[in-house]
Amino acid sequence: MSLLEKHSDKVDEFIRVCHHLAAHQYVTGHGGNLAWKLEEDVVLITPTQCNKGDVNRDNVVFLNTKGEKLEGTHRPTGETPMYVNFFRERPDVQSVLHCHPPHTNSFAITEGENWLMKPLYPETITEVGPVPVVPYGEPLTQRLADNFLPFVKKYNAFLMENHGLVIMTHGDIKWTQMCTDLLEMTAKHIIGAMALGAGIKEVAYEDVKNLGNVMSTRGLPLFGAPGEHASLEDIYFGKK
Repeated sequence: MSLLEKHSDKVDEFIRVCHHLAAHQYVTGHGGNLAWKLEEDVVLITPTQCNKGDVNRDNVVFLNTKGEKLEGTHRPTGETPMYVNFFRERPDVQSVLHCHPPHTNSFAITEGENWLMKPLYPETITEVGPVPVVPYGEPLTQRLADNFLPFVKKYNAFLMENHGLVIMTHGDIKWTQMCTDLLEMTAKHIIGAMALGAGIKEVAYEDVKNLGNVMSTRGLPLFGAPGEHASLEDIYFGKK
């Protein structure tokens, strides 16, 4: 049985997420890419030079975690070195999504304070976490992939300077897409609040600490690699 047949339902879900990104203009042209680890050493990934609205069962690609092709008629995304690093450094991660959502991406080209690092909404605090800026690297290069290494074990979401967004989660590709939607709406709200000119209110330390209870109730793991952080408040405020 081929991998396409074995994972047929997941391939269909993967394609639906690709089409969602294109429909919402989170990706344009050939931009963006997605990867979903379906087995310990089997990764479903998008093809290179393909609009995500055109991804289908005939052009998806299966790789191992070293980036070697297992199945598929097309070449995988040129950002494959980035995904090889992600799955090597974060074996706890199941799916990764890279796209260019317009409001979130505003912070990838903005100088000054990165408000996506701040605790602003309960859902974003508990489901996405802080979003640091990874220094610029030329797309499709090992340098870009390696620029993530100081950050990848500490966080689950990353702004690529002058480029785009990467989100990784312990969940399936649909969950990672929903986290992307949540962050994009948060970014839209931040920009709206900034336009009002009255300042932005953060969620206080004790309230962030209490949101750790929400994460425990919902079975949400802390962001970053297992054991990297002791608590939710440490992630946002540092150890006290």
